[in-house]
Amino acid sequence: MAEYYLECITCGRKYKPEKGLYWCSDCGSIMGTLQVIYDYESLKKLEDWKKVFSPKGSIVQFEKLLPVGFSTDIDRFIGGTPLFKFRNKFGIKDMMIKFDGISMSGSYKDRASIIAVNKALEEGYDTIFCASTGNAASSLGLLSAHTALETYIFVPATIPGGKLAQLVAAGAKIISIETTYDQAFDISLEIGLRNNWYCRNSAVNPYLLEGKKTGAYEILVQNKYEVPDYCIVAVGDGTVISSLCKGFSEFYKLGLVEKTPKVIGVQAEGAATVKHVFEKGRPFKPIIEDADTVADSICVGNPRDVIKACSFMEENGGYFESVSDEEILAAIAQLAGETGVFAEPAGAAPLACLKKLLFKGVINPGDDVCLMVTGNGLKDVDALGKMSDIRKYTVEEAYKLFEGVKNEV
Repeated sequence: MAEYYLECITCGRKYKPEKGLYWCSDCGSIMGTLQVIYDYESLKKLEDWKKVFSPKGSIVQFEKLLPVGFSTDIDRFIGGTPLFKFRNKFGIKDMMIKFDGISMSGSYKDRASIIAVNKALEEGYDTIFCASTGNAASSLGLLSAHTALETYIFVPATIPGGKLAQLVAAGAKIISIETTYDQAFDISLEIGLRNNWYCRNSAVNPYLLEGKKTGAYEILVQNKYEVPDYCIVAVGDGTVISSLCKGFSEFYKLGLVEKTPKVIGVQAEGAATVKHVFEKGRPFKPIIEDADTVADSICVGNPRDVIKACSFMEENGGYFESVSDEEILAAIAQLAGETGVFAEPAGAAPLACLKKLLFKGVINPGDDVCLMVTGNGLKDVDALGKMSDIRKYTVEEAYKLFEGVKNEV
């Protein structure tokens, strides 16, 4: 575990880490989200990092660059997801796909949940909670199941069946509310903090981003420290894109790479609040909008990590793009049909964005591109109903389809 302090993203006030500290007391829970700061010059001298890291290693190999130690039985199985490489796919000569859909719960959120579980145990909590559109919920439910922590999950009643099934199986206490994710978030925060439970809510807890940044670490390690030109990822609350910008930046500060990828955040057209805030420019100010998209994982109208996401994106030099639900659904089929990677709608959004940026000429076929597929398609199979209408045949009709057809050997 690395030494660190916490710093407000808005006013820069520094804090010593202490139990129950989640945001800046001066700036509040959204403007005052905290970031974890390390002494990079000291860390640079601590290890020959390239000898420490392995392309096959899990999140545990990054422990000395994280704000919490690992102590649970499943830590060494989190992270270490594949970086697929394809030639001449989707109009790109060298295409990479970082696929977290094969993680324990089937989503990128496992990287954050394992940090939250270890932090809660380290600080002596007996109960942990979160609000979620589904992935963070199922992740926390499954990753806390082997511990003594009691787990409360607040979700909108529209949670997809695949994600709800994981929660039920894990035995989490499910509070399903007939409301939006944003309101469920506020309710969970009020109840959880009042009862002195550990908070796993995205953005509110500064340590979650630290777990998610390991995805950026792995891309660079698995690609032999060759830096892609672009990394494209879906954006909801803003924590994942903040984490990627931070992870790439930290490897640069440690002298492991000579540049960082340009990060592009993709949002659904019906839920593009972070994009709207970023495009208005500094000073970044949070706004609340209605959100409606088939991609439930990024259906957020009141993003809690918007200030950090916009600030980190500005530093990175990247920007935000939006795509339609129709483009997202088409990308699910194209991604699976051409690579075998089955993504939930939010996980396929980066491919929809890539196609749009190729058309605009922003990205060129010769650029190295990495798509972040953050969730497995089995998490939301209902989305497939919007994509296809499979004809059903009788037994006789099925045989007739192949009358006169012989296999050539």
